Amino acid sequence: EIQLVESGGGLVQAGGSLRLSCKTSGFPFNTYYIGWFRQVPNQKREGVSGISIRDGRTFYSDFAKGRFTISSDNAKSTVYLQMNNLKPEDTAVYYCGADSDLDDDYILQAVYDDWGRGTQVTVSS
Repeated sequence: EIQLVESGGGLVQAGGSLRLSCKTSGFPFNTYYIGWFRQVPNQKREGVSGISIRDGRTFYSDFAKGRFTISSDNAKSTVYLQMNNLKPEDTAVYYCGADSDLDDDYILQAVYDDWGRGTQVTVSS
């Protein structure tokens, strides 16, 4: 059974940092794509960052470039999202998704096969 468990969310002041974790199990981690997405009520799930575990390529949405960093620990089957200089508009539930086969054009699209339950990130002004 494929499982993804997000953690690391919380309440932080603007300008602060958080590191989110996506612990995975139940699939061959080294061959997958893992993506981070976020969603606020009544809005579509938005791509934040993605990584191809196979070759290490990383992808970022424009708002994440320069502030967020995605990384993986293959031994732990875990992907991290380091978020720095957080802004109130970053407030959302953050989800990780896993997929075995994606075209680069879809890495930041919410079309992944499997999802975690999310972790809340709240940034106060």
